[in-house]
Amino acid sequence: MTEDLKLKLSLLPDEPGVYRYKNREGTIIYVGKAKNLKRRVNSYFNRDHATVRTNLLVRNIDDLEYTVVNTEEEALDLENSLIKEYQPRYNVLLKDDKSYPWICVSGGLYPRVFITRDERNKGDRFYGPYPRSEVAKVLIDTIRQIYPLRTCRLNVSRETIESGKHRLCLQYHIHRCEGCCKGLVTPEQYGEYISEIRQILNGDTHQLMDLLMRQMQQLANELRFEEAECIKHRYKLLEHVRRRSVIVSPTIHNIDIFGLLRTEDAAWVNFMHMRGGAVVQSYTLEYRLSTREETDSEIMSMAIAEVHKRFAETYRSDRVTEVIVNVVPDVEFAKLTFIIPQRGDKKKLLDIALKNATQKRTDRMLMMEKLNPEQRTTRVLDTMKRDLRLAVMPRHIECFDNSNISGSNAVASCVVFRNAKPAKKEYRHFNIKTVEGADDFASMREVVTRRYRRLAQEGHELPQLLIVDGGKGQVSSAIEALSQIGLKGQIAVVGIAKRLNEVFFPGDSIPLYIDKNSETLRVIQHLRDEAHRFAITFHRKQRSKSQVHSALDDVPGIGPKTRTLLIKQFKSLKRIKEAALEDLAQVIGQAKAQSLYETLHGDQRPTTRDIDPIE
Repeated sequence: MTEDLKLKLSLLPDEPGVYRYKNREGTIIYVGKAKNLKRRVNSYFNRDHATVRTNLLVRNIDDLEYTVVNTEEEALDLENSLIKEYQPRYNVLLKDDKSYPWICVSGGLYPRVFITRDERNKGDRFYGPYPRSEVAKVLIDTIRQIYPLRTCRLNVSRETIESGKHRLCLQYHIHRCEGCCKGLVTPEQYGEYISEIRQILNGDTHQLMDLLMRQMQQLANELRFEEAECIKHRYKLLEHVRRRSVIVSPTIHNIDIFGLLRTEDAAWVNFMHMRGGAVVQSYTLEYRLSTREETDSEIMSMAIAEVHKRFAETYRSDRVTEVIVNVVPDVEFAKLTFIIPQRGDKKKLLDIALKNATQKRTDRMLMMEKLNPEQRTTRVLDTMKRDLRLAVMPRHIECFDNSNISGSNAVASCVVFRNAKPAKKEYRHFNIKTVEGADDFASMREVVTRRYRRLAQEGHELPQLLIVDGGKGQVSSAIEALSQIGLKGQIAVVGIAKRLNEVFFPGDSIPLYIDKNSETLRVIQHLRDEAHRFAITFHRKQRSKSQVHSALDDVPGIGPKTRTLLIKQFKSLKRIKEAALEDLAQVIGQAKAQSLYETLHGDQRPTTRDIDPIE
């Protein structure tokens, strides 16, 4: 396995999609689908396989490409299309012309609704495809139970009805058909059935699923659980119908899709080509931008021209007249119409193209970071500098949090991050000494003052950024503390509120809302969570100590071993208080006994009463 292939395997996303293996000549030798690309693709390389064919495939893999999609069903459709397009050597299934089933609504006076894999005829409407034929069968069966559709293949027309050519069949007598062949139902009434069925097949299965849910609940109330389970199975299968795939579409035929994604110094353009209603090619172009003068329209024009050059054979055989884009190119291409869809299946296709462009950018970024780990740190810190309006990169960040219960056992924590990563050896905790009760603002002033006065006195490095867990009040308290020790302006201060992740700046009443996917917010949240965890842990420790505190802990010279001896001999603190000085001296010695007796009894004179400590 090459180093490039190892690197690509480590960067695969946890997304559904289709992967393509290539040999040393660049020929696609295998196409596969995956619910999770990372797990599925890596499974080929981390173990020996039971079949010789699979082991031979793995030995011939030199490179891989992949396309991410939205659902596992779309991955199935895309795999089917690509296998038929490339005929990979190591694929066993789907190499023939067999396709997934479609549901056809035929034309004519009384249309039929049936499952087919045949060539599509003009005048018929096709819905699907359905990667699981069971879904199509259940859908047809459910529709036929609700609507009295004809199932015969007779040629029913006005002439045949008037001539009385056909006879009523069994379906009519069991009330599964209303006698179309005899004209016992009007074409208008039958057309209403077909209209509702088309609505269902287009994905609007809400009413149908509500009906099944009511049937299931009724059967359950009647304790007919086996029948209710059958209805439930059908209900679950119909949920798949609602997840409509756009990778294969009955309404979109030969068409190109270009999705452009741009950053400051690079651009990615994902290209997908649909032939006969199915995606058969997917490729992502990457451009390194030397200047910022190139417009998005210019980049899109270059991408389209490059694709036409690379896939010239495709364009000689396929007549593409419509191109879906998110940016219209600044050059006119002969016989091509560019559209920017706002909704519908074409918009979903554009979204998939943009998703692949985004994934390519992520792959490139992660690859560079693996090759140069310092690059990620620099990028994250530069992002924080820009988002938080800092003068320098915050390579040294500290965050404070307070913890108490109704003012008792008040403590605070300080966590330290260096280069956006925790420096746990530098974490510090504080017992609040000067504040009575639950006063977070005063507690914040105390710990900030103590922390940075000591750093300044000892000549240690000050952080570039100070984060406090709280809003405007905590930020003002931190600024006030820094002013008192002469450090105001030397450390940038921001606060983060827990509820909405609002970032507060000194003197600004309006908080900053950072994108929830921003790396800046992730680092700040990590700091806040670490400070909270460290404060809570120390607070629990202090509270536990206070709960097990006894009078013996305050006696000078009495340590853990001496306390153990006393409890073992006298069994309780009450009996220790009642013991005579001589009895205590026999256990722990005269000096310790004298100190213990005076502490427990104050100014009382030692008694010589003989008290049996066991009683």
